[in-house]
Parts: sequence; C-alpha cells; structure tokens
Amino acid sequence: MTSQEQPHNPLHGLTLERIVSDLVDYYGWSELGRRVQIRCFNQDPSVASSLKFLRKTPWAREQVEQLYVKTQRAYEREQRGY
Repeated sequence: MTSQEQPHNPLHGLTLERIVSDLVDYYGWSELGRRVQIRCFNQDPSVASSLKFLRKTPWAREQVEQLYVKTQRAYEREQRGY
C-alpha cells in the first residue's frame, strides 16, 4: 500500500516508537500511565519496555494509538484557536 491509498489514516508512516515518545514528551510517564493504565507506563517506565509490551498486546497498542490520535487532534485545534 502506498501513502496515496491511506490518505485519511492519521497513523500512517508513524512508528510505534515515535508514537510512544511523542506521548511521553507531551504527557510525561505519570500522566500517560494514568490515561492508559498499563504497568509498563507506571512501574519503572521506559520506551523500550513499553514497545516490547505494546507489540505483543494488541488491546494496549490500540489504546495508545487512540490516545495519540485524540491528542494530535486536540493539539491541532489548539493551534488553530478553536
């Protein structure tokens, strides 16, 4: 599939590492762990341990991806002044 085939997919072209890193930069580990309640965000968090868990756990990855999309949309609305 090329990028033209997914014009409305907000996650297209993003790696899971980028998603997790951006969320950590925006929220911090504590708030991220509150929003997505998984142990790898709350106990001795690291990007590496989070990636390992999220790659094996589809439901958790889905929650993280949904939070990323919501966060991006809210950030874009903020920037436009809505």
